Amino acid sequence: MASEFEAAYREKLLSAKAAAALIPSGAKLAMGMGVSQPPALLAALARRAEQGLAGDIRLYYLLSTAIAGETVLREELADRIQPYSLFHGPVERAIDRRAAEAGRRGVRFIPTSFQQVPRLMCDEVGVDSLVCTVSPMDAEGWFSFGTNTDYAKPVADRVGRVIVEVNPHMPRTFGDSRLHVSQVAAIVEHAAPLIEAPRAALRPEDRAIGALIAGLVEDGATLQLGIGAVPDAVCEALAGHRDLGLHTEMLTPGPVELMRRGAITNARKTLHPGKGIFTFSMGDRTTYDFIDGNPDLEAYPVSYVNDPAVIARNAKMVSINATLQVDLTGACCSEFLDGRQYTAAGGQLDFVRGASASPGGRSIIACHATAARGTASRIVPRLDGPVTTPRNDVHHIVTEHGVANLRGLTSEERACALIAIAAPQFREELARAAREQGLIFG
Repeated sequence: MASEFEAAYREKLLSAKAAAALIPSGAKLAMGMGVSQPPALLAALARRAEQGLAGDIRLYYLLSTAIAGETVLREELADRIQPYSLFHGPVERAIDRRAAEAGRRGVRFIPTSFQQVPRLMCDEVGVDSLVCTVSPMDAEGWFSFGTNTDYAKPVADRVGRVIVEVNPHMPRTFGDSRLHVSQVAAIVEHAAPLIEAPRAALRPEDRAIGALIAGLVEDGATLQLGIGAVPDAVCEALAGHRDLGLHTEMLTPGPVELMRRGAITNARKTLHPGKGIFTFSMGDRTTYDFIDGNPDLEAYPVSYVNDPAVIARNAKMVSINATLQVDLTGACCSEFLDGRQYTAAGGQLDFVRGASASPGGRSIIACHATAARGTASRIVPRLDGPVTTPRNDVHHIVTEHGVANLRGLTSEERACALIAIAAPQFREELARAAREQGLIFG
């Protein structure tokens, strides 16, 4: 049977130029997320747009990288390849900033939770094509989505045109993360190093927050962690814990290091015991090598991993997320900064609700007490942007100054607890604002 699959592979093998030509003008195109954005295919599609051979293409995606930024997201192509972002990153922020200065439209943004992305793309938007990077095919005709099962897998199962870029550097993963050659319209071969995310240097505030959060995590708990200095500090502080589990949307170097050191064993998990669960990964080459063919890890679509009902099946589930602002009632804005979209909701609320419904679970939202080099408080009287996590769902808020457990507190008690973990130089101002709002008295 292997020869049958090899023959199908050869029949579908095209140059990047020829494969990009299969994407017609007017297409609604889903692009792989993060690490899975295919360099050769995107460059070829951008060249077609430059030459006037492709136009009116709507491009839907989350978390672009420099690969997309230097090709299909170039601003001079925006009238032919229209970007629709469901999660902003540095590329979109730069485009939006320049667009605002020039008085023109930037990247179109679609608010959504991460878990709903496959449904949104397929049912509401109606994408008809997908381009992404996959691992080499195995003897039975299967590719692996590797670092990015997320929305790529469920979208690939439903759209009529799937074009893949086969990269030997893409790891193979277990779980529900495969794509068969029979589902593919075209194959491009291109070897290129995978995008890596540098680790941020830890500051004293990060380590203080990390230690406080680690103190809230019991041995045997199952974790969800994001990326950045604070999650790295949490992982550093968790090194002495035992039998932790992993059920996370994003797999980064921090949890990988905890698995290497034996702190994460997944042995006491109540869902997928013995397996660390994730939907996408972003890290360094060491992280990707650890994922490759590792039977202790399984990747599943985001519609499963981020489903609050699924998350809640993990006993002692602990979600650890970051925010940009917390108001005096406990509501969090984690996606808006300086009057503009900065990131997106992602899976924060999915995991907050899933962890809250878990037996013995808890959700933790962390932030530095100040921003702008200490000149602005992140705990504020009112949010400057949309509510990402409502006050009704918030459990623990952590800054370098302490932990506020808001569960079961009155509005007055909440405001006092949050003021107590604000930076000292802002506490009097916040107390005055709380009195003006009728949150505290006296």
